[in-house]
Amino acid sequence: MAIQAENSVVGIEYEVKEAGTTEVVDTNKGGQPLEFIMGKGQIIPGLESALVGMNEGESKDITVKAADAYGEVNPEAQQTLPVEQFEGVDLKEGMTLYGQGEDGQTVQVTVTSFDDKNVNVDFNHPLAGKDLEFAVTVLSERAATEDEATSGQVGGGHCDDGACGCGH
Repeated sequence: MAIQAENSVVGIEYEVKEAGTTEVVDTNKGGQPLEFIMGKGQIIPGLESALVGMNEGESKDITVKAADAYGEVNPEAQQTLPVEQFEGVDLKEGMTLYGQGEDGQTVQVTVTSFDDKNVNVDFNHPLAGKDLEFAVTVLSERAATEDEATSGQVGGGHCDDGACGCGH
């Protein structure tokens, strides 16, 4: 059965590069398949839409434009912060730091420059503004169970160890 736009549980193996380069930015080859439910916004939109109609065992090269990947660069997502906020951090230009956003979620920032008073950081995703090339193989495809379709979690969102964040 071909992948549906909604409620298909899909497992893929992928490799992604910035378009026009040979450097692999991310891959799960040789590791666990990336499993997700179609139509739930769990992967970038351009990749998700390109998977519709593919079959288990099928491989494809997919180019995803920046707007359908991590979005365009937002100039407002760049900030200057006092260097005191980075106490104990060995600052380097281009380094990635993780912090907590206003609503408690983890945010990733890139240090763009710094001096003895201020640190300039960029909250844009490192791949914002970049077209991406995916080499994808569909390893598995099946219809989502009712639990999975409702919860948006592969396996129905029920867990015993609390790892899913449900508080058990």
